[in-house]
Amino acid sequence: MNKAKYAFLFFTLYLLQGVAFAQTKIEFPSEDGLTVTAELYETPQKSETAIVLFHQAGSSRGEYRDIAPRLNKLGYVALAVDQRSGSDFRGVKNETAARTNSGRDFPSALPDMRAAINYAKEKLGAKKVVIWGSSYSASLSLVLAGRKDAPIDGVLSFSPGEYFGGAISVKKEAKSINVPTFITSARSEVGSWQSIFKAIPESDDNVAYKPKGKGRHGSSTLLSSDSDEYWVAIESFLSSNFLEE
Repeated sequence: MNKAKYAFLFFTLYLLQGVAFAQTKIEFPSEDGLTVTAELYETPQKSETAIVLFHQAGSSRGEYRDIAPRLNKLGYVALAVDQRSGSDFRGVKNETAARTNSGRDFPSALPDMRAAINYAKEKLGAKKVVIWGSSYSASLSLVLAGRKDAPIDGVLSFSPGEYFGGAISVKKEAKSINVPTFITSARSEVGSWQSIFKAIPESDDNVAYKPKGKGRHGSSTLLSSDSDEYWVAIESFLSSNFLEE
């Protein structure tokens, strides 16, 4: 390859890398009309699979500022959503929560989550939609997959648990899940979700990942010193079920 061609290829790859890390703040209506804010992370080439990212309690879409670009590198479009139950994360304000007063009413976020899933399917044109939840939204992601009231093709659930009192039984809803499901958490939290995982109909596509390291609660475990082992498991799950070519 001559120097001119090499320089052109290098410049092209440089530009593509810049696009992969580009992000755009967007808005769309929730099912009840509330404006939902989200961050869209697009890939250079069109992706068939969109991963919709939901944050934990007291947090925001900022929880995924370091995670979404890595998903882009794997070839997936990522949509990080501000649900109405949240606050901020590392200086990124939850703009959806600022428009309402839902506080810690976690199930109130369900209309926002369904709207985000439908946005990924209809507006982004994703052939497959994978949802990714953290803490309370990890549980709600399993609930949504079990209820089948949104077009969901897979779930990644970080630190789920029975967080909703008697209002919603995650274990009960999990019995109806029929899409590839990945569950993990901090090592100390594994006992909180094992019964939920066992309730999901058995499938070779499902993964219950019990970490060797301590990890952290929710998706924040990917910001911990133990993140590498989690990423190995996550990438294996995604490539096995949602390979982008």
